[in-house]
Amino acid sequence: MMDWTDSHCRVFHRMMSRETLLYTEMVTAPALVRGGVTHLLDFDPSEHPVALQLGGSDPEELAEATRMAVDRGYDEVNLNVGCPSDRVQSGTFGAVLLKDPDLVARCTAAMIRAAGPVEVTVKCRIGVDDQDAEAVLPDFLDRVSDAGVRRFTIHARKAWLQGLSPKENRDIPPLDYPLVHRMKAEWPDLHLSINGGITSLTQAEEHLAAGMDGVMIGRAAYQQPADILLTADSRIFGAADPMRDPGEVALAMIPHIERHLSNGGKLSQVTRHMLGLFAGRPGARHWRRVLSENAHRPDADARLIEDAMAELA
Repeated sequence: MMDWTDSHCRVFHRMMSRETLLYTEMVTAPALVRGGVTHLLDFDPSEHPVALQLGGSDPEELAEATRMAVDRGYDEVNLNVGCPSDRVQSGTFGAVLLKDPDLVARCTAAMIRAAGPVEVTVKCRIGVDDQDAEAVLPDFLDRVSDAGVRRFTIHARKAWLQGLSPKENRDIPPLDYPLVHRMKAEWPDLHLSINGGITSLTQAEEHLAAGMDGVMIGRAAYQQPADILLTADSRIFGAADPMRDPGEVALAMIPHIERHLSNGGKLSQVTRHMLGLFAGRPGARHWRRVLSENAHRPDADARLIEDAMAELA
């Protein structure tokens, strides 16, 4: 979800759900520690609960980045051991780390020492390339949980580090949900969430009913946010839903947009995340067109939201 789940996206999603845990884009530890790009840690207080997702493979750098995250007030720090992109592989982090679970254990142990009361978690794949996932994944969970990690999110696909693009890695390797379910049965004391190919709350409920502790939904929550998030609190958490319909959400975003513009920001930096708000509903195409064609204009302001809503009728 790099370049997708920035702070504006998370503020928008939080409007629809108070209970779900939101994740940042993956931020690399070297960028924070050596590059000084600490603005990547910025978030709005309304985003809580929010987790920082880190990439890296140096225990000391990851520990320092974790301390920075804790100082900023993040609710969780997550180590990404699942991203298959070439850019990530060249830095020796992401899914390639599944080949070195002992290094992941050292990294997470250092992060846990630096995190204090803030939980350190891991997101991973079931394996990479020609690895035997039935053997690799249990070994990985064993070694990394021995280092102190109690929560894992498992993308139920392998990552192919050669021959497939990051997009193809989200679709082509077959899903193996039963393997992830078996891991939960074998490690009842670990908190295991499942990820990959889940596009509806109904599917999420099925995985929870099968024993999983949590479900991570990525692109579906971005592309059709109202379908995933508007009733997530009541259906998944047994809590009240904060808003009732997409139109209410659109109007609720106006104060955030106005603050962003007053600070010198651009309207399109916010509205690009809102294009799918009415997905599957009458007028959705007109909503997207108005925002897409006009949000980049120099004089565009929050009134464009109301103009776009007028096209829904």
